[in-house]
Amino acid sequence: MNIAIVCYPTFGGSGVVATELGIELSKNGHEIHFVTYSQPVRLEALNAKLNFHEVNVPRYSLFKFQPYELALSSRLVDVVKENNIEILHVHYAIPHAYAAYMAKKMLQDDGINIPIVTTLHGTDITLVGSHPFYKTAVSFSINNSDCITAVSKSLKNDTIELFDIEKDIEVIHNFIDFEKKTLKKNLYDRNLLAKEDEKIIVHVSNFRPLKRIMDVIYVFEQISSKINSKLIMIGEGPEKSKAQRYCIKNNLNDKVVFLGNSSEIYDILSFSDLFLLLSEKESFGLSALEAMIHKVPVISTNVGGLPELNKDNYSGFLFDIGEINKMAKKSIEILSNDELLKILKNQAFENAKRFDIKKVIKQYESVYKKAIDLN
Repeated sequence: MNIAIVCYPTFGGSGVVATELGIELSKNGHEIHFVTYSQPVRLEALNAKLNFHEVNVPRYSLFKFQPYELALSSRLVDVVKENNIEILHVHYAIPHAYAAYMAKKMLQDDGINIPIVTTLHGTDITLVGSHPFYKTAVSFSINNSDCITAVSKSLKNDTIELFDIEKDIEVIHNFIDFEKKTLKKNLYDRNLLAKEDEKIIVHVSNFRPLKRIMDVIYVFEQISSKINSKLIMIGEGPEKSKAQRYCIKNNLNDKVVFLGNSSEIYDILSFSDLFLLLSEKESFGLSALEAMIHKVPVISTNVGGLPELNKDNYSGFLFDIGEINKMAKKSIEILSNDELLKILKNQAFENAKRFDIKKVIKQYESVYKKAIDLN
């Protein structure tokens, strides 16, 4: 199949999932065309099966905000015609499914009927989509997709609760490429992160308020009072400066390292002992899955899709939002007991196997065939 994939090309979970999916589909013989405003960060190389088409948004003084949806829909029309695209797979209802629908209507005028598969990732539903100004557009975009998938049961339920959905939503969990992890040779020096006798704790996110970055810092503050440890904070976002100021004020700046966005996440995780994901909303928690594949147990909140991913008392532990003292106590227990830590590390890896991309890819191929048959 010739498949066009529309996504955000950033470090966020939806962009990573879309890119890894496209790469794996190309290995299965499909021709993949990424359509977005810059090359996706996880798309390391292009070839005959992997293509990138940039969306250019001309700037006009007439517009206060440049119309990306219009530019995207027009680019999709061109890509479909020029490359005999058989299906559009868009990640995010707004703006991507909305733009895909406009492209579909324009193509119908030329006798081309292109199926649309929309994958919901979370922010498009729980934050953007639930806003009164966008609700109608989100409902319209979802209902006018041929097939809809969601990355967790929790997100599916949220979507049904928030919107008037007329179509079935299939749950296809996020995934991990075990082959890429196995083949990757670690060239990173652990000494760059921490001293030999220090435990390494990691957090990865976009540092938005709902990620509760300060909770991560507060938990680590208690851990570091009992365990010789280092906290590695990976990502960029609005809460970062607040966390940095707190660390300086409370003499934690030599124990907490802010790395910003990094393409070396796998290298860092391979040396890590514990992963903290303390969000108040989380549709799935891809960063936690990436930790598990590197044998890193997870301390997480019991929200959204996290209970579907993180098996309590097996791959890690689940807590209610804001249970900082309990999170810290359990973290200290794990890090102070080498035998327990070893057991949890192995169990985290075993749990991650449930989300092997080889299993998930067949589900998406089945959805594509269904969407094509509907047209």
